[in-house]
Amino acid sequence: MSPDPYGTRALRDAVLTAWAASPARLREDANAEEDHARGWYRDRVVVELAQNAADAAVRAREPGDLTLELRTDGARTLLVATNTGEPLDAAGVAALASLRASAKRDHADAVGRFGVGFAAVRSVADDVAVLTPTGAVHFSLAATRRTLADLTATRGDGTGVPDGERAALADEVARRGAWLPVLRLPFEGPGGLTVPAPTAGTRVALLLRDAAAVAGVRAQLDALDDALLLALPGLTRVTVRTPAGERTLTDVGDRWWVARRSGTFGDGVLTGRPVEEQTRTGWQVAWAVPRDGEAPRVVHAPTPTDEPCSVPALLVASFPLDPSRRHVAPGAATDALVAEAGRTWGDLVRSLHRAGADDGAPHPLDLLPAALPAGDLDAALCSAVRAAVRDAAVLIPAAGGPAVAP
Repeated sequence: MSPDPYGTRALRDAVLTAWAASPARLREDANAEEDHARGWYRDRVVVELAQNAADAAVRAREPGDLTLELRTDGARTLLVATNTGEPLDAAGVAALASLRASAKRDHADAVGRFGVGFAAVRSVADDVAVLTPTGAVHFSLAATRRTLADLTATRGDGTGVPDGERAALADEVARRGAWLPVLRLPFEGPGGLTVPAPTAGTRVALLLRDAAAVAGVRAQLDALDDALLLALPGLTRVTVRTPAGERTLTDVGDRWWVARRSGTFGDGVLTGRPVEEQTRTGWQVAWAVPRDGEAPRVVHAPTPTDEPCSVPALLVASFPLDPSRRHVAPGAATDALVAEAGRTWGDLVRSLHRAGADDGAPHPLDLLPAALPAGDLDAALCSAVRAAVRDAAVLIPAAGGPAVAP
């Protein structure tokens, strides 16, 4: 087996050459990584690992199985995610070591499409290893710092970085402290994380940085529920192990009424969206109503956004997002998906009507939004839902006969 099966040395050399030629590039990469890790993806590391697992399963055309384990290794605490499906390959490693260059752009069914989700690992870890049956790579703050120290060292033979650029690069490294662009420099092997390689699929191990990181990851694990499987249908089972015990999420269809639709955007709908996004013309919409309990009151696209939803059901749809990945971007694509959400709601209420109260199904009229809309998107969704119910035959006349529309 090659000691560097994923070509990490070539990836590092290319990045280091760019940084040496322009220290501003290091600053740019560091700021971008920090923006994602400490800002937009600060509380999403578990969801992002699950999303990658779902995509791996879809590419392999097999049921997705993900295990998330919080384990102790002496005084250290690790988050270890192990998933089935297509293992990480060289293109995937190159994508992990970049920002906004996803290896999934040609996979129409992939959930991950922005090329930035893996940056979430930096919100909780300075050491990350990715292992497959055929090799491993790791990202390390300490290794990155050592590499940069060597790059900026004065060389008696006159080779290496010119003095002026060396001083500028060394100054920028000193200014960054712990927030160097760790994910730009992949290294071969698992590094200091003594985690065995999986027999199939991919394993990701994160050495959690401190007590705050451990508490944050534990809270994310505790919060995982059926919404994850509904949003990521490529996953059929998720097992969560923590010191408090083990639980498994599976058979989500037994606990929810679900209606789904999918299709392709018409000509011109994606005009104005980013170039790579315009090539992903497929769309998906799903509404889900729990048989017991309450649904999350935020839109999922497909993972949670910060967009409120007053409809008492879970909405999962492939809405275009803004750069923060937390808000839906307005425009023609969003308008088209709101209309499809209305049609899908019509499918849902008709299925609930057929199931009836004997099967525990709620009456469709009981699912109408009661609160004032909490924003433009919420208002549009509420309007689409009400319109769908007006046209659905869900009322039983007192005198008998077929159901009629409200």
